[in-house]
Amino acid sequence: MESLEEKVRGLSIARRSNPEEPTYLLHAALQPGGLLAVSCSNFTVHLHSKDTLALLGQYRGHGGPLCGVTFAHSSSDIIYSGSADGTVRGWDVRRPGTEAVQLFKSDSSHSYCSFDLSCSDALLCAGTEQVDNEDSFLVFWDARKPGSGLLGVYSESHSDDITQVCFHPRDKDRLASGSTDGLVNVFDLSRGAEEDALLATCNSDSSAGSVCWSGPDYTQLLCLSHDEGLHLWDLSQLDTEEPLTVFSASDARSLTPLGDGGGVDYLVGGRWLEEAQKLLVVGGKNNGDLHLTECDHKGLRLLRSLEGGHSSTVRCFLWDPAGEALVTGGEDAQLLLWKPGGEELTTGNRSMKSESALRLKSRPHKKQRYQRQKKST
Repeated sequence: MESLEEKVRGLSIARRSNPEEPTYLLHAALQPGGLLAVSCSNFTVHLHSKDTLALLGQYRGHGGPLCGVTFAHSSSDIIYSGSADGTVRGWDVRRPGTEAVQLFKSDSSHSYCSFDLSCSDALLCAGTEQVDNEDSFLVFWDARKPGSGLLGVYSESHSDDITQVCFHPRDKDRLASGSTDGLVNVFDLSRGAEEDALLATCNSDSSAGSVCWSGPDYTQLLCLSHDEGLHLWDLSQLDTEEPLTVFSASDARSLTPLGDGGGVDYLVGGRWLEEAQKLLVVGGKNNGDLHLTECDHKGLRLLRSLEGGHSSTVRCFLWDPAGEALVTGGEDAQLLLWKPGGEELTTGNRSMKSESALRLKSRPHKKQRYQRQKKST
């Protein structure tokens, strides 16, 4: 089996999108059928061809910043997007440019900063911002019954903005959530009530930014904090006396020395690559250069640097296992396709700065001492 290092060694730019307007590209999702969805800072969802990056259409309707985009798993004709406008919307990929065909919302005071869809396509979950400086909520809907109202709400497990909700790739009832309160919680939703469903609480000692499932059988959790901390936990140790922490660093930027002797400026995110059985973590420099690293119990190891692509901060990436290709998007409004031996066929302006994106909603991330731990990590 080809190693991860061998897979990324030959990556070069094969395609570059030609953006019609300057906007930050925030999140990306891949449909096995060959479509690519991207959420943008102008509150739209763009639909692209995975192979050519050609823009096939866009969806408008949200009235606030988007917090993610994902395809349905069993029926990939639907794209879901969540927004700070307090809605999760479903769009028909067969009819680009049309209005949402599904709409999910909860209390009028709720503003969503994360959402996800279960692997069975049965459950939608959204995480809210803190409401009235007191509570934040995990809200649940039956994705098969738009308009049927909420299935339930969890309100006790987080005390600040819920920045990430992430369903397990194989277990439809397993959910992880991360928050600016520093906590990453794991739930078994089949147990019903929130107190019974909470399996574990891990403490990132900072503001949790992104969370993803990783490891063989997806028994591990990777958490990246807003101040570039990195934590890898092994949940298979929950019923043992062994520590959950596989690796932890309060600032991971300096863990991967680059050719200039420095480190990355920020971490983009992580993905478990099933075929390679490796955890890929992507970091970047402010000039747009990317650095692909492998993460395990030893920390981060640099695999490959990708230079000359983006001209500004990269916000999202995904790995296409079928084409062994990498897709990246960022603040220069560019969407790039990196493939082994790729030769760039389509060029565009690499320096598109989005004035509207500079007004993206931001909020300070609070650092405080956290007491609510179920098991020490």
